[in-house]
Formats: sequence, C-alpha cells, structure tokens
Amino acid sequence: METIRTLSDCIDLDGRTFALLGPMKIADPAHTPVRGDLAHIALAGRYFVPHYAVPLTRRVGTAGAALRAGGRADAETLAKLAAGSRFDVLDIAGGIAWGQAVEPSGDGSLVGYVALDQLEDAA
Repeated sequence: METIRTLSDCIDLDGRTFALLGPMKIADPAHTPVRGDLAHIALAGRYFVPHYAVPLTRRVGTAGAALRAGGRADAETLAKLAAGSRFDVLDIAGGIAWGQAVEPSGDGSLVGYVALDQLEDAA
C-alpha cells in the first residue's frame, strides 16, 4: 500500500477523498469492465476514469461469437460465446463492441471485444 505524501496527492469528490498515486490497479482485469478511458457505471466510485457507461444488453447471434482480448480480428480469443448468450456492450468503435459476456450465474463474466455483426438486439 502506498503512503499519501501530501494533501495535494488527494482529490475530494463529493465528500470522498481519493489518492492520486499513479495508475489504478484493477484487481481482476479479465472480469472487471474497466479500461483507462471507460468503465461500467456500477464501478463508479471504485475506479476513477473519465467516462462511465450504462451497458446496452445484446445477445450473441445464432453462429456464436469469439470474445477477443483486443479490438482486431487477429487478437487472442479469450472464449467462444454461445448463441443467445448475453453480452453487455459498453463501447462501440469500428464495428467492434467492448464489454462483458455475462454468465447466467452472474459469476465468471469475461471482459473483451466482440465483432458487432455477431451480436443481435436483446429480446
């Protein structure tokens, strides 16, 4: 644990004090929907980022989808997502969605990238 050196190392936000001691440490990046620029709205107050997003729930299409570690087609595949499974979209750029594949149990949900054309509106 780092020690706060001076009061200028801290920021007060709505009566809560946060220490500004360097890059944030994400306890479990594979399962925590937070990047340097964006995080799931449920993580507000736990992670300091410029933007928080309310997830847009989508379903994986009939062919299934590859959950990738990066926003490119040649990025490492983290998991194969089953058709009809839930994917919470937090960001869309260049035909790629970044978000979290939500397990029905709510446990073990992985964060990654999915091609937007492999997702459908949630019914």
